[in-house]
Amino acid sequence: MRKLLVLSLFSLSFSCIPIKIAPNIDDYKIVLAKRFKRDLPRQFAFVFEDDKEADEFYHYVNSRFDLDFENVELNVPFKVNRQTYFMSFDEREKVTEVVNLLPVVIDGVLNSEGYDPILEDAHSSRNSNWYILITVMDGNFNDCLSPDYPFREEVILFLHALKKEYQSTHHYVEALLKK
Repeated sequence: MRKLLVLSLFSLSFSCIPIKIAPNIDDYKIVLAKRFKRDLPRQFAFVFEDDKEADEFYHYVNSRFDLDFENVELNVPFKVNRQTYFMSFDEREKVTEVVNLLPVVIDGVLNSEGYDPILEDAHSSRNSNWYILITVMDGNFNDCLSPDYPFREEVILFLHALKKEYQSTHHYVEALLKK
């Protein structure tokens, strides 16, 4: 019984409770955009984790498709197998939040003894990841990443190549030259 009490106390001391968990996407994932973030449209999206600075993908798309900073995020035309598609993208943050129990317990004990809490900043920890969500439509406004779309795989291959090029490009003039 004593071992169980010690084990419980030890696990309570070093445990944390996750409140929100950001997804871990190794390469890419096709998800319903509305399930990823509620304010997004009810379309399928090509999602990948963005390790670069904010607005880097915006500048990459602007350079890659030579858009002169006009309509960069919405309906960017591209061709796959002589078929024109329109790409839109969003850059969104997902947060992982964790409540750390040991600082909460210590501050609770201190508070009950009449002292001010000293570990308030350590009660929870927060880590955020940024993601790029790309939606694709054809000329008839069909969701090209939907599992029912006949040329879905070709579009995914293009987006995967675009993602790889974005992650390997450091100067976006290179994107124009690769075109």
